Parts: sequence; structure tokens; C-alpha cells
Amino acid sequence: MVQPPLAKRIAHSSSHHGIVREDPWAWLRADNWQEVMQKPEVLDEEIRAYLEAENAYYEDHFGKPTADLQDRIYREIRGRIKEDDSGVASPHGPFAYNSRMIEGQQYPLVVRTPRAGGAETVLLDCNKEAGEGYFGFAGASHDDTHRYLAWAADRAGSEYYDIVVRDLDTGIDSEEIIRGTAGGYVWSNDSRAIYYTEYDDNHRPWRIRRHDIGTAQADDPVIYEERDPGFFVSVGKTLSDKFIVIDAHDHQTSEVWLIDAATGGQPRCVSPRQTDREYEIDERSGTLFIRTNADGAEDFKIVTAPADDPGSENWVDLVPHRQGVLILDLIVLSNHMLRLERFNGLPRIVVRDLRTDREETVHFEEDAYSLGMSVGYEFDTSVFRLTYSSPTTPQQTFDVDLETGERTLLKTQEVPSGHDPDDYETRRLFARAPDGEEVPVTLLYRKGLVLDGSNPTLLYGYGAYGMSMPAAFSVSVLSLVDRGFVYAIAHVRGGMEKGYRWYRLGRREHKTNTFTDFIAAAEMLIEKGYTAKGQIVAQGGSAGGMLMGAIANMRPELWAGIVAQVPFVDVLNTMLDDTLPLTPPEWPEWGNPITSIEDYRRIAAYAPYEQVSAQAYPPIFALAGLTDPRVTYWEPAKWVARLRATGLGEAPLYLRTNMGAGHGGASGRFDRLKETAMCYAFAIKSAGLDG
Repeated sequence: MVQPPLAKRIAHSSSHHGIVREDPWAWLRADNWQEVMQKPEVLDEEIRAYLEAENAYYEDHFGKPTADLQDRIYREIRGRIKEDDSGVASPHGPFAYNSRMIEGQQYPLVVRTPRAGGAETVLLDCNKEAGEGYFGFAGASHDDTHRYLAWAADRAGSEYYDIVVRDLDTGIDSEEIIRGTAGGYVWSNDSRAIYYTEYDDNHRPWRIRRHDIGTAQADDPVIYEERDPGFFVSVGKTLSDKFIVIDAHDHQTSEVWLIDAATGGQPRCVSPRQTDREYEIDERSGTLFIRTNADGAEDFKIVTAPADDPGSENWVDLVPHRQGVLILDLIVLSNHMLRLERFNGLPRIVVRDLRTDREETVHFEEDAYSLGMSVGYEFDTSVFRLTYSSPTTPQQTFDVDLETGERTLLKTQEVPSGHDPDDYETRRLFARAPDGEEVPVTLLYRKGLVLDGSNPTLLYGYGAYGMSMPAAFSVSVLSLVDRGFVYAIAHVRGGMEKGYRWYRLGRREHKTNTFTDFIAAAEMLIEKGYTAKGQIVAQGGSAGGMLMGAIANMRPELWAGIVAQVPFVDVLNTMLDDTLPLTPPEWPEWGNPITSIEDYRRIAAYAPYEQVSAQAYPPIFALAGLTDPRVTYWEPAKWVARLRATGLGEAPLYLRTNMGAGHGGASGRFDRLKETAMCYAFAIKSAGLDG
């Protein structure tokens, strides 16, 4: 059996605000990281050797000994997936478009059928396009003539996408591929051009270009260029097809520009950016409908403005701000407006008839559930699509007719191996944080659970960027619950489960609330007899991986194990490196330690990498992606190197780097299940179960 790799130390110091720090594992950051993102083979050989040694150690000490358990979990989860599944078709003009999966295949087919009925046509088979390597599919979009299909794919996991145009009459792809884009794109109304996003040299989406079909990409004109490195840009289109929409934003501020989708021309600004003001638009009959937090509307409101004079001085409240009722999303149809809200931690959909201003609310009665709304390609319709699930209830998809109120069940998620919701119980509990706040915790477990403190528990958390963790159905977690686990989600501050205030109290100067909320959730589960100290496996990824690193440092004795997926643990060094893709846009979230000594000291005080100390840590499983542009591979690599050199005790510590993938892990649906099986096998073994 190979020994744990010990990364060498190379003296490296840096000074900020007169504070000198030593970082002997800084060498793991490749100087040519931008090139590595697109060509993993150019990684420095010494760095590659260390990552591969860690992978070998994982395989020898855990991967191979638990191979049978991992395979059982993988087959269980796969058995709950309908492999030859189809989505729900969306009509557009003479056709209905859909995607479906084929049994045994990793990637979807994009298909369409005549709207009036008839044979299906396969427009794109991603399995044929994927080949043997990584294939990150960014979706497909047909033009308004229904003759052309644009589709985009990333071949390395680095999120550089090539856009290809296919002639649907011949099934042949054009040779004029739009290479190296940021993935977002829309068709012009006349089908003669594609507007797309472009990265700068530091992997930040900063430009919108227009590609005129039949011309060279080198000649594509720049339509919009963002000069602030802290702002990312994206491109979209109103459902009414009236405007191409350019959105420039960081995490707290946004600015929208409009282009007439029929005539083109230069973009015009809706309202110039103001720090900490967010807004987004939709359009109907010459009026903009704007979701915004302007004028102190912390939980957002909806205003209207004339599309030909949309400045904020002309904004008129349509749905006023109500504290504690968070407006999450807005959709406008020809005669109706839909808004998705969250109230008391649960979602609901409010429908307004724009002809009468009459409103109706759609909600459900379970303790915890997930609710979503969407529309297809058509603006002039009275139908919207609703999806519903809960931890015990597989997803249901409905079409709702807004004129008649009729709700049509289109699809219920099938679980081929069988699933009886009555075998399980979902509960919503609250944990009291140290400052008195009540932290929601969603639980799933098998009925008949005895509250004697003996139950292993997996506690999941995220807590950043205002992202809320849905209480949705998962075929994967049943492999833990059926083995006696309690599966719990801690809805900690930093998300928006309890409104924008919940987010505000979990970022910047309040960031440590995220960590203490998670610990409070664990202690509540112990106090109520669901589990016990040393029986809880904690799991989180990306910014949730920062949470994992922080709670490992703060309360290592609580955890049976920690699963940290692509963990953002080297926070201080990353926020000090303004060449990295996400650093400037994320200063509003974490603070800017380059310019502020207060931000520097605050981040240093909680950053998991900085706070590793000589104490006994629980078992830790860290996962990374070599081509990850969001949480770079060296963050978990440096963290594990410092833990090995500094931590005490005999608990296992594993780092597994996917050498051919990025932030999302493996690209194929079955390969992703294998990564889930790895994590769950680690959780099961950490909790002391045989499997």
C-alpha cells in the first residue's frame, strides 16, 4: 500500500498591508493555468505527479477496498433512473421540441415532432458528438425559421464552448464554427446572425459579439464590451422576441442593455448601474416589467416602465415590496404575469391577469417542497409549466391553463426500481443559532425512525451567493436513507431561504454566520435524538466546500467525516489574485483584501486553508477538477497538503482530482453517478457502517 503523498515545501512569502504570510504550497498553482484550462496536457509535470500520487493513494486506500460498495450504490441509483426517459415537449410554431435519453447512453437526443402529430426527427444525438472524452453540452437553440439549430459543447471541462450551426434540412453542420465562446448565445429574429458571449484573457465573459452567418469569426463585430473586470456579461432575449437583452452584473449590481431584435443596431441602456441595485427585465406591448431591489426593496418588487423611455425616473410600482416575501423570478406572457416567490421558507407561484389585475396563488401543503415555473418558446399563450417535488415525492410536471384554471399532469418522474412515498418522512425543523436566529433544516428519513441518537446522518449545506437549497426529490440520497441515514439540509445564512436579509446576514462581515448556523443545525439534530456527535457526515461543494473547511477547523469532533467537493478553501489567496476569473466579481460577496485591511483580516480569520491547525481532524474526502475555472484545482490540493503536514491524528485524508473534468465533475450522466457513489461510500464507511 502506498503511503500518503507529502507535498514538498518551497519557501514563498507575500506581504499585504504590512502583513507577511508564508505559503510553502503556493507552487501547486500552475503559472500557465489559463493554458491548462484548455489543454490539460501542458500542466507542469511536477504538479501532475503530485496530483496523480494523491489519486493513487485514494485508489489504494479507499477506492479499491470499497469498489464493491461503490458499485452497489451506483447500481441502486441507476436503477432508480428511467434510462429511456423523455422530457416534456414544448410547442413552437409548426413543431414541438423535446429532448430524451436512450437506455445505456450518457447524453441526450434533441428531437422534434410536427405539432399536429407525426414522426419524430432526431435533430442532434449528443452521444455521437461526444466521442470518448469530456463533453459538456450547453444546449441547442433553433432559429425562428426552424431550419437551423445552433448547439454548443465544451470538450475539456474548462467552460470554453464551440458553437456549431446545423442545417436541419440536410443534417449537416456548417464549417464556420464559433470557437472558444463563453457558452451563451441567441439568434437574431431574421436568423441571419447569432449574438454570443466571449471571454477575456482571464476567463471572464466580458464581450457580446454578433456572428453574421456566412462570415469569418474574426470579422464578428463587438456589440458590447464590459470595462469593469468585476462585472460579467450575458446575452438573452425577451419571450416576446422584441429585444436582445445584454445583462452586465456582479453579485449585487446589474445593468441591462437592449437591442431591437428585429432591426439590430446598437444597444441602449435601460438604467445606468448603481452600486447594490439589481434589476432584470421582461417585455409586453411596449412596456418593460422589471424585477428590482431599487429604493430599499430588499426582497424585491416589480415595476413597469415604457420600453422607449425606460430610465428609473419612469419606474412605477406594480407589485410593491413586502418585507419577508422574496420575489425570485418573473415571467411575462401576452395576457399574464407570473412571479415565483418565497414566503416562510417555502415557494409559491402568483399569477396576475394583466387585463384585470386579478391574482391567484399556487402553493402546496407539505412541510417542505420544491416548486418551479417555466414557459416554452411562445409568448402568445395562456399555458405555463409547473414542476413540483418534495424529498418524498418524485417530480411532477403540469401544464396550467391560465384562462380556464385547468391543471394537466404531463409527467410523473418514474422510479423503475420502485418507490413508495409512504415509506419515508419529511420534516422541517429549526435550529437556534448563537445569535438567536432560527435556521431551517429539512429532514428525510424512513418512517419508524427511533430518536435514540444512534442514527448516522448526512448534513448538507451551501450558504453563499443567495442560492437557496431546494427541498426536492433525489433518487441518489435514497441510497443513504435506505441504509438508516437521516438526510438533512441546513438552510444556512448566505442563501435566501428566508428572504434577502438571510443572504445579507451570511456574506462579507457576517460570513461566519454561515458556519455557526451549520454547527447549530448539527447540535439541534443531536439534542433531538436524531443522531449523535461523531455520527454526522457533513457534505458541501464549491462555496459549500468552504463551509466544510471552516466547520472542520471550528468543531472537528462533531463530524464522522467530511465530503468537500471542489471546495473553495483557499479564499484569501484567491481574493488576492485579481487575474483569476471569479475574483473581481466576487469582491462584493467576500470583500476585497487587496484594498481593505479589514477585509484582509476578516477573510484570513475564517479561510479554511489559513486556519488549518495542529488538531485532530475527522476523515476528509476532497474532490477537484483539473480544468475547473471556478474553484481551481490547486485550492483543494493546497488544503490537503497543509492538512497532511499540520493536522494530528490518524483519520484518513483523501484528495481525488478528475484529470479530465472541471467544476461540474464528469460530464456523462452515469459517470456523474459514479462520483456520487464514491462520496456516499465514504459517508457510509465514515459512519461506521459496512454498507
